[in-house]
Parts: sequence; structure tokens; C-alpha cells
Amino acid sequence: MVITLFAALMYTIESPEAGFTSIPMSMYWAIVSMTTVGYGDIVPATSLGKSITVVLMLLGYSIIAVPTGVFSAQVIRSIREERYSEEACPGCGYDRHEKRARYCLRCGTWLDEDSEDPRKANNEPASE
Repeated sequence: MVITLFAALMYTIESPEAGFTSIPMSMYWAIVSMTTVGYGDIVPATSLGKSITVVLMLLGYSIIAVPTGVFSAQVIRSIREERYSEEACPGCGYDRHEKRARYCLRCGTWLDEDSEDPRKANNEPASE
């Protein structure tokens, strides 16, 4: 819809000498401009046409950049959820341990409250 709208707008604003001979040719220009390829074979001649081109290019960047950022944030979030546990350390409260961790990254406290710390069974010091 954006392509069609901008193409029709540019067809009415620009002259056929600038390359805007039909709405389909203007749609070609809009696609090339919105994807920021810009071949240069069809170029607006008026200041208003150039301003509309700038708006279309910025719109093209936002259509590409915003979903990419959202997608990347979701990928990072899912990686963190798979790798890290939300279980807080009983000693210091730190809650970003890897799921396989047995001891707290910060204070060295045994994380599995349901079983006994194997260091205590061997008479080793609990934390250093």
C-alpha cells in the first residue's frame, strides 16, 4: 500500500521527463527507493519530489530496522532463558546462574537446597 500510495503521489507531482511516465514506472521507483537501492535511472526533479523521496527512504529504513531489532531481542531473550536459571542463591540472592551451575558464581554457596553440599561430606571448606 505504501508503494502504491507513494507511486501515485510521485506520478502526479513529477513530470514524464524525470522518468515518471506511468504509475507502474512510479511503483518501480518507489520499490527501488524504499529498499534504498537507488539505481538512479528515475530521479525526482522537483524539491517536493525529493522531499517525498527522503520520507520514503526513511520509511524503508524503519520497516527494515524495527522488526530486525525486535527479532534480535527475542533471540537473545530465548538464549538467556535456555542457558540461565532464575533460581536465586540462598546465600546472596544472585539469580543469574547457568542452569548447570552447582555453586553460586558470587559467593560459592551450594545451589541445590534439596541435597547436601558434597564439600561438607568431604570436610572441605564451604567457601573460600
